[in-house]
Amino acid sequence: MLSSGYILNHMVKYIGPSLDATFSALADPTRRAIVARLGEADPARGVSVGELAEPFDVSLPAISKHLRVLEHAGMLTQQRDGRIRHCRLNPKPINEAAKWIEHHQQFWNHQLDALADFLENADDNMGSSEPGFDINGKDNQSGGNQ
Repeated sequence: MLSSGYILNHMVKYIGPSLDATFSALADPTRRAIVARLGEADPARGVSVGELAEPFDVSLPAISKHLRVLEHAGMLTQQRDGRIRHCRLNPKPINEAAKWIEHHQQFWNHQLDALADFLENADDNMGSSEPGFDINGKDNQSGGNQ
């Protein structure tokens, strides 16, 4: 028996810390905006940290912290060119997260379709004389004379 406070869910396949890091990194709107800018950039050139920082009303050290989070999640690489650091997007962690989401979306779509089918069939069988209980919970096996 599990102690209180723990939930056991057999449907969840734990992918590992990389997926956790990806979702954690994408949880912040500034980091999502940085990822979007990197996605639009020329992958051969990358984007300098200064260019990434321009549209944000935060300090350069704050942008550097965001970049470290993205780098830790494997979503970007940084390369020095003299005093300038260029950042490039690594789409692999985002693609893995998208596959995880797609898998769970398919699972839940199937479950909801099965529920819809069940409910449609339940509506069709409401007036049947099959043994069981009627809509009010009364036993209809004895003809409803209870």
